[in-house]
Order: sequence, then structure tokens, then C-alpha cells
Amino acid sequence: MKISVNKLYNANVYVNGTSFLGRAEEVQLPKVQYKTVEHKALGMVGTLETPAGIDKLEMKIKWNSLYPEVLGEMANPYRTVQLQVRASLEGYDSNGRFQELPVVVHVSGFFKNFPSITFKHQDNAEIETELAVHYYKLVVDGKDYIEIDVFANIWKVEGEDVLERYRANIGG
Repeated sequence: MKISVNKLYNANVYVNGTSFLGRAEEVQLPKVQYKTVEHKALGMVGTLETPAGIDKLEMKIKWNSLYPEVLGEMANPYRTVQLQVRASLEGYDSNGRFQELPVVVHVSGFFKNFPSITFKHQDNAEIETELAVHYYKLVVDGKDYIEIDVFANIWKVEGEDVLERYRANIGG
């Protein structure tokens, strides 16, 4: 069996369509944390948990400097911003790199904070922002893997709408 590995090294951040290439030091995409409800009852040998939804989605961006182009967005928590993170997923085997696949993340949300700035002697200032996310979609090589739209009550996994029946049952 031949071993191959994938590597995801780098990315570019877009805010409302504007490229911030080389300006974000680190991006932490939303962690999709599933909420569960505990169920226990007489006659059951144990307790179980069942899925009940998704916890709040959050994202962090650590900037490598102060960028006036995005300061107004950071200062207004009532305005939704559209973010896109683009990367290249590389595949390697014993012959070297054999593939490069596009990874595209779409996010909508609002900045939760106007960042404080930490100055250091002869070092880059540290600036970190957090976002409350209400839309998240991960696409690898043109295939949708997860899509969550909290306002539209949409949750898709590999294109399958896992809430379709639920929405029909509640009439919305």
C-alpha cells in the first residue's frame, strides 16, 4: 500500500470581496460543535445523548498589522461581513506533489470586538478579532462538505439537507 499525505499550509482571506493577501497571520475557522440532549428513563440500562442542533459558530482572525480598509467593519457589530478563505490542499506521495485542490470557505457574520492593539519592542503589533458566524460553508475541489445557515435553518452535509424533513414538520 502506497502512502500519501495531504498538506494545507497557507491561505488568503477576503473581507467583502477585498483580498487581504499577506495581512492575516492566522485564521481559525468556525468549529461546528453539535449540541446534544441527555436522555435517561426507567428501564434503560444507561443514559444516551441525542443530537439537538448546533452550538454558536465563531471565527478568529489574527492580523499582522492594522488595516484601515477593514476597521470600519470591525467597529460596527450591526453590519454583516462576507468572508472568504481560500487555500490549496496539496497531496504528496513518494513521487512528490501529485495534486493541488482548491479549498474555499464562505463565512457570513459580524465582528464581535474592535481589537485592542498590543505593541512590542521591535516586533509586529498583535491584533486579533473575533466574529459571530451565522453562515458557514466548506468546499473542497468543488464539492460542498458542510453548509450551515442559521437564519435560513439550513444544515447540509455533502449536499444533503439534513433539516429538510424537520422544516417540513414544523411548517417552515
